[in-house]
Amino acid sequence: MTQQTPPPPPPPPAPEQPAAAPQPDLEGLPKDALRRLSELQGKDGLFTSDLSVNEFLLVKEAGFHPRGLVVGSSIYHIGLTTKSWSSSQEVKTLTQAMYAARELAMARMEEEATVLGADGVVGVRLDVGFYEWGRGTAEFIALGTAVSAEDGGNWKTNEGKPFTSDLSGQDFWTLLQSGHAPLGLVMGTCVYHVAHQRMFQALGNIGQNKEMANFTQALYEARELAMERMQDEARKLNAEGIVGVQIQEKSHVWGSHTIEFFSMGTAVRKLGDREIEKPQMVLSLDR
Repeated sequence: MTQQTPPPPPPPPAPEQPAAAPQPDLEGLPKDALRRLSELQGKDGLFTSDLSVNEFLLVKEAGFHPRGLVVGSSIYHIGLTTKSWSSSQEVKTLTQAMYAARELAMARMEEEATVLGADGVVGVRLDVGFYEWGRGTAEFIALGTAVSAEDGGNWKTNEGKPFTSDLSGQDFWTLLQSGHAPLGLVMGTCVYHVAHQRMFQALGNIGQNKEMANFTQALYEARELAMERMQDEARKLNAEGIVGVQIQEKSHVWGSHTIEFFSMGTAVRKLGDREIEKPQMVLSLDR
């Protein structure tokens, strides 16, 4: 009886390859920006920064090295809106436009930081500019200094993107000393139309001290909407809290009864068990 040769054993499974790092989406970045960023690549190369000398030293003391100044820009056309003279309400079209334009500028700034291989961006500033050559058109700019951790640790977000923060170099150093790290710049906005007073209401207020209840309620509600949206962004990042919160009030080009409330801050996370150093007392010599 002929003995059959057993089949060869199956080959061992190939080892799992590590997940590839997310590639930056370079859509919207001009060629000049890519050329400038290519000249800044490499930890031993030239860097640019809008940090002051003191902030630069504190960022280095915190264990991070500046990689380059990163910029994101978006020129956005804001559409027509309808508003009721006697009704206080959110102008959702304007709210969405202001939010989307800032998101585009922030995303492009993050793309530049990713091209540099940075772990994060500190000292982020968000500005809005209106130009006479474009009625209803505004430029939104995000600007900050991209930094990389010198210890090679992973400081990026869960999505593999660089963290963003509007903290100064000093506040960034202090935050790390307290055992926390920045997660991302979170923001909320609300464009709100405040109702005009009717003629008899305005006449009835002449010579009297009284609260303008309709104005108070409208502005209070608008601020709360902006704050709530900022907090929702922080929850999506699984943040422990938000530091450095600012609330800005601007009417831009819409007139006195249409106001944007913009809230912004840095969402933070804990770094684990780390002893918090005692703050040192500083006596000012200024009179």
